[in-house]
Amino acid sequence: MTQDIHRHATLLKAAARAARNIVTILDPQELFVRTVDIICDEFGFYYAGVFLVDKDAQFAVLRAGRGEAGRAMLAEGHKLAVGGNSMIGASIQNRQGRIALDVGAEAVFFENPHLPNTRSEMALPLIAGDDVIGALTVQSTEEAAFHDEDIAALQTMADQLAVAIENSNAHRANQELLRQAERRSRLFEAANVVGREVTSILDLNVLLPQTVNVICEAYGFYYAGVFLVDAAGEYAVLRAGYGEAGASMLAEGHRLKVGAGSMIGACIAFGEARIALDVGEERVHFKNPHLPHTRSEMALPLIYGGHVLGAVTVQSVEERAFSQDDITTLLTMAEHLAVAINNARALAELKEAHAEILRNRVFEALTTVTTEAIHWIGNKTLPISMTIARLQEETKDGTVDIESLREDLDIIAESAAQITEVKEQLIGAVREVHPRPVLLEDILQTAVHERGLGEGLMQVEIEPEAAYVIADSTQLTRALGNLLQNAAEAGAKSVKVRAHPTEEQGLLEIVIEDDGAGMDAETQQKAWSPFYSTRGGEHHGLGLPAAMHVISQAQGRIALVSEPGDGATVAVFLPQGHVEDAPAPLEKTPSVVLVDDDDAWAKHFSGAMKKMGVKLTRVADVKKLPAADLYLVDEHCASVSADDALAALTKGKLLAKSIILTTAINPERVADFLNAGVRDVQLKPYTNEEMAELVR
Repeated sequence: MTQDIHRHATLLKAAARAARNIVTILDPQELFVRTVDIICDEFGFYYAGVFLVDKDAQFAVLRAGRGEAGRAMLAEGHKLAVGGNSMIGASIQNRQGRIALDVGAEAVFFENPHLPNTRSEMALPLIAGDDVIGALTVQSTEEAAFHDEDIAALQTMADQLAVAIENSNAHRANQELLRQAERRSRLFEAANVVGREVTSILDLNVLLPQTVNVICEAYGFYYAGVFLVDAAGEYAVLRAGYGEAGASMLAEGHRLKVGAGSMIGACIAFGEARIALDVGEERVHFKNPHLPHTRSEMALPLIYGGHVLGAVTVQSVEERAFSQDDITTLLTMAEHLAVAINNARALAELKEAHAEILRNRVFEALTTVTTEAIHWIGNKTLPISMTIARLQEETKDGTVDIESLREDLDIIAESAAQITEVKEQLIGAVREVHPRPVLLEDILQTAVHERGLGEGLMQVEIEPEAAYVIADSTQLTRALGNLLQNAAEAGAKSVKVRAHPTEEQGLLEIVIEDDGAGMDAETQQKAWSPFYSTRGGEHHGLGLPAAMHVISQAQGRIALVSEPGDGATVAVFLPQGHVEDAPAPLEKTPSVVLVDDDDAWAKHFSGAMKKMGVKLTRVADVKKLPAADLYLVDEHCASVSADDALAALTKGKLLAKSIILTTAINPERVADFLNAGVRDVQLKPYTNEEMAELVR
């Protein structure tokens, strides 16, 4: 009797210790594993296992088992029918503990090949409130290892385990609610980012890629893409896609026909969201080889003012990946995005309308310039024709008044020179066949050098992205030279030139700001008219009109702002140019001497020659020229005049191996160089291809 009391007390203490350890565990799986370990360790039993009833209350499913036997049964998905031929099934159905003192004699014992040494077993129901949620099995290798009073002792622990399971489930539910709340907060924040930041972007090439990045990074989705309907309304064309898959599809020109053949096509056709929780079962899902892991997809229409502009696709690698929160916030984001797309398109249309107005104004101005020039030239040719007629009349009798003839010839020469000068001002000497990337700083330096404006007049600040513009270097040199000369003639002591990219993609702004006399509003308006000048009759007043003509032909525009006594600011907008960074080495590498200053172009040329493997020697003193296969001379070198360089080359008998490089072609100078024996005169090369062709 005393022995049974002692044994019962030991069981109660062990049950109490087990219960204390169990109720502190909140993770369900850890709770089950620790429970079977604690039972076996505290009580010294052969095996313990925890079963939970499935949602249909048909089976008790093993959730944790002790040792190798437990792991094997878990791997097999071990389960027992509730009320079936097992101790566990019977205890759950009857809501009572059961003891098998000799499992061989127990009518409902389930013989288990994983537990061959079991001789006695106890099954205890896990009851939470009014519900039986599962059962606990405890097994021993001894016969008659359990007594009826053991059920009372161990049932207390089983009840604590049931409470712990309920607490764990409640904790898990709370954690899930917290996770959902945090995710909901993150999703709404992502929608706010789209509403607050993305909708302020008015360039579709920036707006759409940023949108797909926000969706994938904030929501954790596999892929997102934005489609816009084409002008004919027949196809949804991909305009932005996330990651490498998006880049590949964009490169292929990926598009989907509007209609029921795809999620996107159907979404646009019917103007309503579509969700495929399992794309394998979705009739209109478009199988995409670039997105092989998609398991669920959502397509959201982009609607503004009753018109479907396109659609957003959102895809996940999980089935049934979209919650109601996802749908709600993504629909909000799609509404914001549709507004942003409409705003961007409206702005683009406004810019195009403005550009059209500007083109019309430029055309009108150029027409006015041409008309004025024709009238001016007509007036200048009248003295020529009248003088020739008078000469013809005076020479009919065979006598010529030499003094009168000289006066008449002077009139003809003066008028012809003025006509030529106006022609040069308006259209320049020569034009390149195709505009090309040219180095802006080199153009500016040449313009200053040609006009003799002095090296200290101009300060230049050019951002790296604005180093090159697309233009005719000869014409642009003339146009910028006109603007710089206007500043100098207005009394400017300093001219600041700044160049930088604009918000309009592919367009640069060149700002020329001087501290000269400035001009009032009326003068500014007249300044664009040909032959208008505030500086006397010797000036033809063609500087600004000619500059406008050149800039407009380069697909640019020009504007002027000025105040009397406060200088003038001219803004020139030109297409941005690009030069590749990696020239290929040449098969044959000649030795080259370059006569030039250490200016921006010379540095760029020297760097390219080094990468091509060309041995280049730059000199700024022509007194002693080193031997080389080719001699290049910058016509507008500040430290060495072209005439001095020509003399040195002539003296060294090097003209046949010499090329004069110029930023701006002058036909008379070209003729002089070629007549002197120079091998060639060429425009300066700015791209690596042009440089390689020059020295090849």
